[in-house]
Amino acid sequence: MLYTRLALETSPVTPPEDALRDDPPGLPGLGDLTRAWLSAIGEDPDREGLTRTPQRVARAWAHLTAGYHQTLAEVVGEGVFAAEGSEMVIVKDIEFYSMCEHHMLPFYGRAHVAYIPREKILGLSKFARIVDLYSRRLQVQERVTTQVADAVEELLAPKGVAVLMEGIHLCMAMRGVQKQNSSTTTSAMRGLFRSDPRTRAEFMSAVQVTLRGR
Repeated sequence: MLYTRLALETSPVTPPEDALRDDPPGLPGLGDLTRAWLSAIGEDPDREGLTRTPQRVARAWAHLTAGYHQTLAEVVGEGVFAAEGSEMVIVKDIEFYSMCEHHMLPFYGRAHVAYIPREKILGLSKFARIVDLYSRRLQVQERVTTQVADAVEELLAPKGVAVLMEGIHLCMAMRGVQKQNSSTTTSAMRGLFRSDPRTRAEFMSAVQVTLRGR
């Protein structure tokens, strides 16, 4: 009896059909578009396994494209401080997930960001937020890399900025050439990282330890 009562108390309540098809705020119509997409590929959007899919897709895309609705100032907040040193700072292995703008399939990987302070430093967690800001959009990896570098330069006006991103693209792994083990590396160098080979080499040497461990 106890098991039966707990099962009844914890069983999910099925919401009304109209509620299942409501789009989350900011993405009006995406649920209906998803139903049309399911029909176009030969599926039945009313079968049991798909009845809630349009709403799930709308909510998933609200998260995956959240970067369109945020600004650099919002994600950084009060995370900029007066510099307490001028040595190189490297934040490695920042996970990112994005959507390829050519096929709307995921690409994902890790970002490595470095800078040399001049008068300001940035809270370490803010680097991950900056990467998310630009990756949670329809993107190409080259553009994300440049946008992250430009954002750090804009915020801190440092002596130099370096960004290196390595990604796996499902548009290559799942379709087309179908090369599952391929990866793409992009970089953007600013200031001393661009003009001073020794500074650039120090950054690349630190990151290569991570790359070799893959």
